[in-house]
Amino acid sequence: MSQQAPAASTTFVKFEQEHILPIPETKRTGTPWSLFAIWVGLNMMPLAVVTGAVASGGYGLTIGWSIVAILVGNVIGAIGAALHASQGPHLGIPQMLQARAQFGYQGGSLFAVIALIMFLGFFASILIVAKDSLAVVFPEINGSLAILVFAAIGIVLCVYGYDILRRTMVYLSVLIGITVAVTMALLWTRPEVTSQRAEAAFSYEGFFGMLAIGIVWQLAYAPYVSDYTRYLPKRTGPRSAFWSTYLGLVGSSVFVMLLGVLLGAANPDNPLAALSDHLGWIGIIALVIFAVSSALINGVELYSAVMNALTVLQSAFKVTVTTSTRVVTTLVCGAVATLVALLGQGDFMVTFESFLLLLLYVLIPWSAINLADYFIVRRGHYAVADLFARDGGQYGQWNRVGLTSYAVGLAAQLPFMVTPLFTGPLAAPLQNLDIAWLVGFVVTGAAYLLLVRLWGATEVTAAVQAQTRS
Repeated sequence: MSQQAPAASTTFVKFEQEHILPIPETKRTGTPWSLFAIWVGLNMMPLAVVTGAVASGGYGLTIGWSIVAILVGNVIGAIGAALHASQGPHLGIPQMLQARAQFGYQGGSLFAVIALIMFLGFFASILIVAKDSLAVVFPEINGSLAILVFAAIGIVLCVYGYDILRRTMVYLSVLIGITVAVTMALLWTRPEVTSQRAEAAFSYEGFFGMLAIGIVWQLAYAPYVSDYTRYLPKRTGPRSAFWSTYLGLVGSSVFVMLLGVLLGAANPDNPLAALSDHLGWIGIIALVIFAVSSALINGVELYSAVMNALTVLQSAFKVTVTTSTRVVTTLVCGAVATLVALLGQGDFMVTFESFLLLLLYVLIPWSAINLADYFIVRRGHYAVADLFARDGGQYGQWNRVGLTSYAVGLAAQLPFMVTPLFTGPLAAPLQNLDIAWLVGFVVTGAAYLLLVRLWGATEVTAAVQAQTRS
């Protein structure tokens, strides 16, 4: 027997070798605190600041109503994300790979593609905002070169994998938390920042639009929360995974977005510039910290993009996933996302807001199906080995219950959608309130439970009983 494992555990970081495979109990080194730090650190970036600035700078809400919309949206959205996270310690597999249980071996790859596009989009968005942060301090900087350097940092971290990302996020969560706290405290003492703009006012469209953005900000974590909670020992249990994720996500998101509200009120056109405009050298230091930390944080986004890319490669193209496959996939995904960032440096805020709304509409039905299947239908009983079987095992290649329910959920949202590209016919009578996410979640969940009873009750019952006996 080789005695290399103990030696490896004494190094600062371990090169990941598990990729999308279930994490064995002996390698589950995560703790509730490290998990909490990951989610706190992940939100401590200028992209969250810019998102918070949408409320006061984009929708023109008052500071008070901006805070309420952000708080309510994040509190609601994080419930879904944390429920998904609670599945990780039990199953030990990446979040979107579990979609094979609801949509089939091949059907699950469709949702892995959706998640892949989302994570690549976030990677690109973070690169752009990091570059913008640095450009405020150094106006003459070559923006494309800054993006390339920041991308390289994130790609290198992702190549090493989970262990170095976990350790990095622990340190960053402390550093950036202090930075945000200091800058926000100082901004609250500036009357020119906290005084309302003459045109600032409450509007239903703005309030519910920002509430929806808060929800999608949290639900955007749902497709990859188990990528990290799967490293918690099974004995840790779902409650620790839920609360470590929920408190980390809500606390940090609201905290950083409130800074964005102040900056958006001070400078609607360029919220990040308001830091240096009103705080001088302290604001400049904060911008540099934001820029550099974003490059480090971005490794987490790319890591989850890679997990989904590997899921697609394995299911759709029958590729045998190895460590080398993971490294090559990391380099390719990083290059694609970096190219998107280089090409997307123009009117970022409008594009990003549209991107967030699109994410909400495509993620809501998947989330409803996953939660209904895990907590109500199967109650956590899954044959993990069948999720990796070429024929799909008991889950098959394509699951008509899951795919039909998803289509029903998307269709249910259409009449209520409010986007720059399309507004549903029922949005205007509701004063353009964006409630499509609520309709989509309820309808999709109900449709899935109904179709399970009509089409798949026997198969599901037999599978659950078999897993319970085992």
